[in-house]
This record gives sequence, C-alpha cells and structure tokens, in this order.
Amino acid sequence: MRKFLLAAAFAASSTMALAGGGTHHIAIHVDESDPQVMNMALNNVQNINKYYQSKGEDVVIELVAYGPGLQMYLPDSPVAARLSTMSLEMDSLTFAACGNTHRKMSEKAGKEITLVDEATMVPSGVVRLVELQEQGYSYVRP
Repeated sequence: MRKFLLAAAFAASSTMALAGGGTHHIAIHVDESDPQVMNMALNNVQNINKYYQSKGEDVVIELVAYGPGLQMYLPDSPVAARLSTMSLEMDSLTFAACGNTHRKMSEKAGKEITLVDEATMVPSGVVRLVELQEQGYSYVRP
C-alpha cells in the first residue's frame, strides 16, 4: 500500500508540474498513403494544439511520414494545401519525411521526387520516431 501511495503522489506531482505551464511533445506517425488517415492525423494535431492552447500550455508536434505515408508529402497530394496552411498557423508543428523512403521512391521513379516545402528530410522515419520517444515525446498513431 505504501508503494502505491508513493507512486500516486509522484504521478500527481508530475501531472501538476506539467499543468503549471510545461511544454508537451507529441510525435504522430503516418505510414499509409490514405488521405483519410492523414486527415485524421492532421485533425489530431489541431485538436491537441487547441486543447493545450486553451489551458495556456505549449505543445510541440512532429508528424513523421514514411513508407506509403510519404505520398502524403507530395505536392500533388490531396492534403498538400492543408499541410501548408497548418504549417503557417502552427510554429511548433514540423513534418518529418523519411529519407530511406524518399530515396527508394526517387530510384523507382528514375528522378528526384519533390516533396512539399514544409517537409524536412530525416535519415529514417522509424529511427526518428525512436529518437523522439527517447527524448520524451508522446507517441500517437491515428
């Protein structure tokens, strides 16, 4: 019982410390070439941002796309305009693009594949997610 109370007290103090204006870090992962999935992820981003803003708290969100999900970062993607708009509206939102997937897509196409300007290339999408989680980011998969 004592361990339980100690753990509960620790959890409560951690939560209260964060509620006092801490910054929340969220990693969102998309690996499907499906506009519905990407729109759900983008809705998650907006809802998370709105919630923490309403509490006067900061949030940093990184949306990581790899595999078929990288298709959503193409300029002709059905969500490209939304990515651009959200990037302008939220300074703390970044879009990470998997370099491994990009290289394979470019090799298959026989030319360098262009991504939306908002995307930042990382060496590996999976490794990026691991790194973010090791840095304390909360992981969300829509």
